[in-house]
Amino acid sequence: MSFLRKVDSLLNKAEGVILVFFLSAMIIMAFLQVVLRNGFNSTILWVDILLRHLVLWIGFLGAALATSKERHINIDALTRFLPSRIRLTIGVVTNLFAAAVCYLLLQASVTFLNNEIADKTTIYADIPSWYSAVIIPAGFGLFIVHFLLRTAVSVEVVLRKGGGS
Repeated sequence: MSFLRKVDSLLNKAEGVILVFFLSAMIIMAFLQVVLRNGFNSTILWVDILLRHLVLWIGFLGAALATSKERHINIDALTRFLPSRIRLTIGVVTNLFAAAVCYLLLQASVTFLNNEIADKTTIYADIPSWYSAVIIPAGFGLFIVHFLLRTAVSVEVVLRKGGGS
């Protein structure tokens, strides 16, 4: 099971590095746009478009990282009063359900991406719009991986605890 924890840790680090890079790039480009607009009455045309698309990437990568750290939206009003074994079992079921929902969303996003590729729309100049949309199925794929890793870790804990609660 330590292999899965290492995979999870490596994935978290990669997501974190990409997030920091994209967020830094966004801050620098947004600051540059403000300076150019206010100081020089000029802009870089493609920066606003790129910033909008980077928000989508940061949203999906941040959500994947939150899922990995179990910081996603969670209603635990009832489960916090249950014994730990039952709480872990409910966590397994919840994570499997979430992974199944993400799989359905992954399928829908692949259809969307295929439509974007077929439509041959562009973001700016000759850059295809599907380049930025690829994060949608990739994001749902990351969610699935993280939910399944959380499930495997929870199952390990349940099995390690044995019959006790």
